[in-house]
Amino acid sequence: METANTERKKVIFSAIQPSGTITLGNYLGALKNWISLQDEYSCIFALADLHTITVRQEPAKFRRNVLEAYALLLACGIDPEKSPFFIQSHVCTHSELAWVLNCYTQFGELQRMTQFKDKAAKHADNVNAGLFTYPSLMAADILLYQADLVPVGADQKQHLELTRNIAERFNGIYGRTFTVPDAYIPLQGARIMSLQEPTRKMSKSDENANAYVAVLDKPEDIMRKCRRAITDSEACVRCGEGKDGINNLMGIYSCVTGLSNGQIEKEFENKGYGDFKTAVGEAVVEHLRPIQERYADLIKNRDYLEQCYTESAQKALSISVRTLNKVMKKVGFIPRAF
Repeated sequence: METANTERKKVIFSAIQPSGTITLGNYLGALKNWISLQDEYSCIFALADLHTITVRQEPAKFRRNVLEAYALLLACGIDPEKSPFFIQSHVCTHSELAWVLNCYTQFGELQRMTQFKDKAAKHADNVNAGLFTYPSLMAADILLYQADLVPVGADQKQHLELTRNIAERFNGIYGRTFTVPDAYIPLQGARIMSLQEPTRKMSKSDENANAYVAVLDKPEDIMRKCRRAITDSEACVRCGEGKDGINNLMGIYSCVTGLSNGQIEKEFENKGYGDFKTAVGEAVVEHLRPIQERYADLIKNRDYLEQCYTESAQKALSISVRTLNKVMKKVGFIPRAF
């Protein structure tokens, strides 16, 4: 017999853009956390392909990126049996709610978004309306699923604050409609920095290919990049101020081995940076090996991938349409007869 006080699992929503290479920084900083959340929370994951087209995409490459990203995230450990993992454009409620929320988002709020300013400067030849209203679509993504928590990096905190403002504004006008989400801050976050400029975050858009490790990099490429990583002249494996490069490598090694900084310092006592860089490279290679092997199997099984993203989209639609219908009714739209 079930007890009345059975606690509901909190809902977590998270999405990532399928815009090319997934780096070790993406994996250790976000994706690895997604995997560990699936047992404790009710997770809903998406590939945010609608967000991606604020920058012009070459259609064939775009389709390939989406499919490859989907397979890679499954290989990393997302289980669509536990957590719906869908392609955003396959669930029409996202676009529909985004338009409604556009009408409850102030122009001045969107103007203040730092990411809009940065991207507009970077893509000055294509400052489109989608780039400007991107945060309203992000709000729709989250609010459709009545998410309690959203894992966000530093670059998305402003967007989550806007999502909260939109939800509170709508609730204030029409009564409680949306759950107002909080940021999910992992107990141990990993901020992986560039291997060549360790004061900057690791990025797949870096022009220097030695600055980042891609999850699908070949073992020999991973070893080369780790051995070429920028450090300092002290040649002592320890954390410290002014030791950005070695701090970064220790962070990577800690994430893939589970060792603390103190344990790492003890392991490499009286050893130089060459030994440590080699050990980091080998540990990363071994950590990524099962992911790469699983990916190689998945990307060849297109029928299975289609089954996963189709069934997940159907689940997401059945959840999100309840929120959308509630919103449409409260705003005053005539209900659909179909």
